This record gives sequence, C-alpha cells and structure tokens, in this order.
Amino acid sequence: MIQEILDLGFENVELGHGIRLSLVDGILKMHEQGKVKFSSLHNFCPLPVEITRASPDCYQISAASQSERDRAMRHTFQTIDFAKRLGAKFVVMHLGGVPIDDYTSKLVKMAEVGMMMTKQFVRTKLEAVKARESNQANPFFRAKECFKRIVDYAGERGIKLGVESRHSYEEIPSEPEMMDVLGDFPPPTVGYWHDFGHVQVKHNLSFLDHVAWMQKVAPRLIGCHLHDTKWPGRDHMAPFDGDVEYDKLLPLIPPGMLFVYEMSPRRTRDEITASVAKWKERFPQWT
Repeated sequence: MIQEILDLGFENVELGHGIRLSLVDGILKMHEQGKVKFSSLHNFCPLPVEITRASPDCYQISAASQSERDRAMRHTFQTIDFAKRLGAKFVVMHLGGVPIDDYTSKLVKMAEVGMMMTKQFVRTKLEAVKARESNQANPFFRAKECFKRIVDYAGERGIKLGVESRHSYEEIPSEPEMMDVLGDFPPPTVGYWHDFGHVQVKHNLSFLDHVAWMQKVAPRLIGCHLHDTKWPGRDHMAPFDGDVEYDKLLPLIPPGMLFVYEMSPRRTRDEITASVAKWKERFPQWT
C-alpha cells in the first residue's frame, strides 16, 4: 500500500481511517527502516477491530450515549499515540453530527435532476436549517466537552489536531460552530483543516461561499485535503477534474501549508500523475 504511494512520487503519507490493525506492523517496519515519512493520521487510525470498513464516524464524541463517546475518545487517544510513534505532526478530526435526516443527500439528488431553483428544493433546505438549529445544541455541547480532553491529551504529546470542514450540513462543526471551536481552543494544538471537496459541495448547494469562507478561516488553517468535486456532489475526484476554483482559493492560504491528496480509490494512476503534474506546473510554490 505504502510502496504504491511512494511509486507515484509522493514522499510523505497520511494514514487514513481505513487502516486495519493487521497493517500496523508493516507500516511500523517501513517507518523504522526510514522508507517513508508520515505527515498526518486521520482519526480513527488504526480502524477499530470491530469495524469492517473505513468509517471515521463509527463512534462520535457528539453521541448521546456516554459509552459511545468514551469509545470514540479511547480510539482517538490511540490515534494520537500512533501519530506520535510515527513522527506525524497532525491528526485530522471529525467532531460528530446532529441526529437529523440526511438532508444533504436529498438536496444533492434534487440538484442533479435540475430542481435546485424549485420551491421544493427551497422548502427542503429550509426544513434542514430548522431541524439542525432545533437539535444542534446538545450534540455540539457534548462534542466540545469531549474535545477538551482530546486537546489536553494531544497537547501533552505535541500532536496538532486539525478540525476538518465537513461535507454534510448535518455534521459537526458547521461553519459558525467551527469558529466557536477555534475560538475556544487556540493554537498551537488546535487548528482548521480545510477539505476542498467537502466545502465545494456546500458551496454548490449554496450553504456557503467557498472563497468567502476561506478568507474568514485561513488564519487558523494548518492543513488541507486536496480533491475536486463535480457539481453538485461528486467529490474525491482528482484535482482539476472538477469545479474547485484553486486559482481563487490558494492565494488566500498561508505559506508553507500541508496539502494531502485525498482521492477516491477509484482514481487511476494516470489520473493521479496527470493531476500532480498539473499542480506542479500551475502552483510550483505549493509543491
């Protein structure tokens, strides 16, 4: 797995939330032999043994169940310890969700068939906003209370936590919640992790303006997941194969930023190498 990434020309690797426990020994061996460097880990890593596929939200720190929150924190602590062992500086975090219907998928499907300007689309979107606002307070409070313990644990070990921008309107944090979290948890332990594809989906559904959001949150940015989105909601495409306006967004990003290619496993070697070549040509200062 790692050798395939290195063969594509990458020198640093982010371990994702689908890394099974059975892969850990091999990963450690390559690390100890100096064959690979790790930039970051995406929580949970390794994957809890009882979970059979990549699932970063299998346990949520926003959950009503105390046992689920405890399990989420325990696996997060393990991820932080693994990052420390591998010399990775960052752990990418999700903070849970609000238990309402999956309005984002409904809106994407409606947009796909040309319904975005219809009254039905607007009614569904308003229903989503009302449902989230009515139900967000307790899950967000629980998420922040758990996050405090996680921040303390990471800070003691010198690991930075990147709170990732979310794909779905139902997930935590929303953009206002993100600013709340960043206000309560200052640097150096906590920062913002920008996912270009996730934010573009929200932009396409008119929940936010991608450029305006980047302007607002860029001072707290510590890392980025780089992938593209084909309108309205097909993300994890190779960069430059979708609608993300990198030319407008990258000038807003502080220098020295970490960019992590995060594409679907369905992307081919040719798609990836072509995208990387174009990236190096258009944005040499970010290479």
